[in-house]
Amino acid sequence: MDSPRKKYPVVVGISGASGAVLARATIDRLLSDEHPVIATATAAARMVWRQESEESFGEALERWADWDAFTYCPVGDLTAPIASGTFPTAGMVVTPCSMATVAAISSGFADNLLRRAADVTLKEKRPLVIVPRETPLTETHLENMARLARQGVVVLPPHPPFYLGDGSIRHTVDFIVERTMVALGLTDRMPQGMTYREPERYP
Repeated sequence: MDSPRKKYPVVVGISGASGAVLARATIDRLLSDEHPVIATATAAARMVWRQESEESFGEALERWADWDAFTYCPVGDLTAPIASGTFPTAGMVVTPCSMATVAAISSGFADNLLRRAADVTLKEKRPLVIVPRETPLTETHLENMARLARQGVVVLPPHPPFYLGDGSIRHTVDFIVERTMVALGLTDRMPQGMTYREPERYP
């Protein structure tokens, strides 16, 4: 039986790091599973989206709006439900996650809805996943991520699964999305074909 938490929405925060495809694929995956989604995106995220995607952010919002399970909240709306700890969610993923957003979340600087929602997720002890997009990393970047990891945040860099033999961007994105689903507790295992050891060999 599914836990009640799995019926609550997942918050998807989209920050201004490169990797708009990660956010799009994550939301598509959640909605295809009919899992409620509440999304918010920074101005920088929308700018990056325009540079990296043939589908504009507005077009993506229109497409997602066809799903009753999808809600979008402007990043400046600090009155949105996800800004309150009394509003139940299944957790949150920030994908892609810029280093500015990592720094803000790690220091409790909640000056917009994305950062506030992450702060709420932390204080309510709900699953929080960040997909950081930066390389190389400075000592400050690493310290900020370590601070989050010590609080239970899953730091999930979008590294290719080289051991699976498919180095395409599409496969890497799909792999990271599935790892995100596991980290959020929405599923307990990776799909067959995305594991190093096939399930039937190791029951």
